[in-house]
Amino acid sequence: MTRHRQASVQVAATPERLFAHLDDQTRLAAHMARPSMMMGGGRMTYDFDAGRGQAVGSHIRMGGRAFGLGLFVDEVVTERAPPRRKVWRTVGRPRLIIIGDYEMGFQTTPIRGGAGLRVWIDYDPAPRGPGRLVPGLADAYARWCVERMVGDARRAFGAVSASAG
Repeated sequence: MTRHRQASVQVAATPERLFAHLDDQTRLAAHMARPSMMMGGGRMTYDFDAGRGQAVGSHIRMGGRAFGLGLFVDEVVTERAPPRRKVWRTVGRPRLIIIGDYEMGFQTTPIRGGAGLRVWIDYDPAPRGPGRLVPGLADAYARWCVERMVGDARRAFGAVSASAG
């Protein structure tokens, strides 16, 4: 993967509560399931195997539409160490418009009054289409994605107050 984006936040939850919340892919990637400008008015739906994306080797498949085009991606969980770290990556050939292959993950750390969260994505622009022709689109999309994930966690648990820090 040639590019990297990450975002961080401190939330008012234990690492255990935060990990349990984020370990549900429908919560972690809720921004993909709602129509938005970044999704071209489309959205993605999930298809889980028996592991529901909560075990190493478990598959998470997403399909949907963006900008009127059909999308599909198959992800596999490669690391899962509750309550600290989870990593997943694309397998096969993703049918995406902006970003191609990627590896994503999150890490929690205990802090006074809550937990620190870092979400990252290592990625390549899509091998064809707008993501290849205008690589800045892939950067903007990756930034949007990780910022949405940490923002959703902050909304779910609240930020750590300045006095807790």
